Amino acid sequence: MTVTNESAPTPSAPLRPWIADISVLTVAGFGQRPFTHLPDPATALVFRTTAAGRSDLLVMGPRTRASYRTGKDVPFCLKVRIRPGRARPLLGVPVGELADRVVPLGDLWGEPADRLAHELARLGPDPALVLEHLEAELLARLTTRTPADLSRSDLLHTATQALTTRAHQRPERVPALAERLGVSERHLRTLFTEGVGLSPKHLARIERVRSVLARRPGQRQWAQLATESGYYDQSHMTADFHDVMGAPPHAFHAGRLPAPQPC
Repeated sequence: MTVTNESAPTPSAPLRPWIADISVLTVAGFGQRPFTHLPDPATALVFRTTAAGRSDLLVMGPRTRASYRTGKDVPFCLKVRIRPGRARPLLGVPVGELADRVVPLGDLWGEPADRLAHELARLGPDPALVLEHLEAELLARLTTRTPADLSRSDLLHTATQALTTRAHQRPERVPALAERLGVSERHLRTLFTEGVGLSPKHLARIERVRSVLARRPGQRQWAQLATESGYYDQSHMTADFHDVMGAPPHAFHAGRLPAPQPC
């Protein structure tokens, strides 16, 4: 199996507040080796070509749990991760409809998405050109959003940052966060469902698991890792991680993964 992470272009200045990161991937010779999709609170826009020569323009909603898939050859794949809370103004649909789903962009935009997919297919595997065309469409859609749409997105971005696990900083509790933002907890949950696709508590849970995934367990005790990732204790971390990842932390880091399923 060959997996190549090519040098990816960076978002243009107007879209940096909206796009978390961009990755370019080429995968060949997967065979039956598993490919892990990690839980992710972000929504992503993906353009890919298959070994059969077909092109797809897809939306990947936020993922609440890890999935393990048998792989396939993907000669070119550009993935634009949209910051949590920023997807609805860009895509024009409630993000709660996309959670744990992968859908063609054409299902959301109709003919404009089909036209864009055709344009991207003609560009070939050129990350900079593909991104340029995607960004032009996204920026055009942002210009049609109301000030209220953009204000809600800004509030959600602030809220998701407050719920993200960081070194030496525990995530803010939801009641305190709602009070600081000047909204009720109920209204905050509604905004999250529509704009992030997850509840505030579910987003915080995914961020804790991703914090564990990002750290090297060999460099610290599991109990210390649990504390640094925002858990009450090691047993809390183990139960949460197992539920989200399908395996306890020590097994996952040792490569003992659940059996892969077909894409």
